[in-house]
Amino acid sequence: MAEIIVVTSGKGGVGKTTTSASLACGLARRGHRVAVIDFDVGLRNLDLIMGCERRVVYDFVNVVNGEASLKQALIKDKRFDNLYVLAASQTRDKDALTKEGVERVLNDLAADGFDYIVCDSPAGIEKGAFLAMYFADQAVVVVNPEVSSVRDSDRILGLLASKTRKAERGERVREHLLLTRYSPRRVETGEMLSVADVEEILGLKTIGVIPESPDVLNASNKGEPVILETESDAAQAYDDAVARLLGENRPMRFTTVEKKGFFSKLFGG
Repeated sequence: MAEIIVVTSGKGGVGKTTTSASLACGLARRGHRVAVIDFDVGLRNLDLIMGCERRVVYDFVNVVNGEASLKQALIKDKRFDNLYVLAASQTRDKDALTKEGVERVLNDLAADGFDYIVCDSPAGIEKGAFLAMYFADQAVVVVNPEVSSVRDSDRILGLLASKTRKAERGERVREHLLLTRYSPRRVETGEMLSVADVEEILGLKTIGVIPESPDVLNASNKGEPVILETESDAAQAYDDAVARLLGENRPMRFTTVEKKGFFSKLFGG
């Protein structure tokens, strides 16, 4: 059976699509067969970050409406043979997706032998976000360590606990916290919430802490998920998050200010 993972948040601009692309690549790099779906109808961005925007012929809505087959719409990644992208429509309304249509697509992907289906949710609590989370087995809740992002994510946790298929069956979606744009220096000065603060407020365990890094934007502009920029701290942090998602134990990195050594201080390094 395919494992369905929704990447969600209450607030826009926190890094959901960057996270979806990096998790999908990280899982594929470990040999799993992965499909990543853009649920943000009207505002698609996943294809840009995955570097396949020029190859979109049919989209998610075309498949839901029976205007194209899943095979026609899935875009095979050029870096990994076992990774596929299903783009959102840029021209349709958000109501173009239906629960029955989404379920059919997810069932077809599972029947086609996919191990993981990563659902890149739009922000907020409208229909696209609801459909992205409804069928999920696991949820990665993406949060910036600041008050408004945390508060909005608390609302998402309420929906995950009450408005999903698992909730209707008396089960729970497995929830994970992923902090993005984290700056230990700003945490030290009190400008930003710490990992412990956010965990306490939301009652979630952290699966990854992605440090504030220009590499994220640079990678997106190149159409390359940042996890593939192997020298980057952000890439290593995403790789750690994928490992933890798969049950590995890894120490949490990039959460403390790096102390300068004697010679760095001496020579201004």
